[in-house]
Amino acid sequence: MQCLLSIVTFLFAATLAHAQAPDDALQRGQVKAGAAYRELQNAEFARKQAEDEYRQADASHKAAQKRSDELKVQAETAQKKFDAAKGREAAARKTYEAAVEAVDKIPQPAGKNK
Repeated sequence: MQCLLSIVTFLFAATLAHAQAPDDALQRGQVKAGAAYRELQNAEFARKQAEDEYRQADASHKAAQKRSDELKVQAETAQKKFDAAKGREAAARKTYEAAVEAVDKIPQPAGKNK
């Protein structure tokens, strides 16, 4: 009888161990799934941050490019004004030099010696 009791106890323990094995596997699977879900959440958060950073940088770049284009137009307009002013200065200088030369070519009156 003792042998029968030992066999029954052994079979019960084996059945219990076999029944717990799927529960352990289920638990391990759930833990793995939980860890994977946390990793997914972290990846989603990092993507959202990167997307926000990109959108902000892109908007800043576009604003800077627009401002750069505006400043380029202003610089080109100023360059044209500068070139026109240099041209007017050159023409005025030429007129002045011609007037000075014309004065120099006028003979001095004979009675006025200093």
